Amino acid sequence: MQLIKKILALLMLSVTLSTAACAGSGTQQSTGQYIDDGVISTKVKAAIFNDPSLKLMEINVVTYKGEVQLSGFVGSVTQAEHAVDVAKLINGVTSVKNDMRVKGTINPFYK
Repeated sequence: MQLIKKILALLMLSVTLSTAACAGSGTQQSTGQYIDDGVISTKVKAAIFNDPSLKLMEINVVTYKGEVQLSGFVGSVTQAEHAVDVAKLINGVTSVKNDMRVKGTINPFYK
């Protein structure tokens, strides 16, 4: 009987440790967060593609813990702002970071 209790205790310990390995932290995503972020990225990409004024733009989407980062190239500042607005409408998006560049403009920080 004592052997069974020890085996059960070891089994519970191993289950606890293996589940803790899947938990998120301040710097890492849990498995569930990773999947959720993938879904959010896909929805944002689809929304941008389905928008006639953004469809042909080169916009990349990365999501981390609900925070969406848009990067790439657009034709105007208005298009960049519109892409941010489209992304904000997606369920699960907590914030949007705009790292897009307007084609044909010079970056004043580049030397």
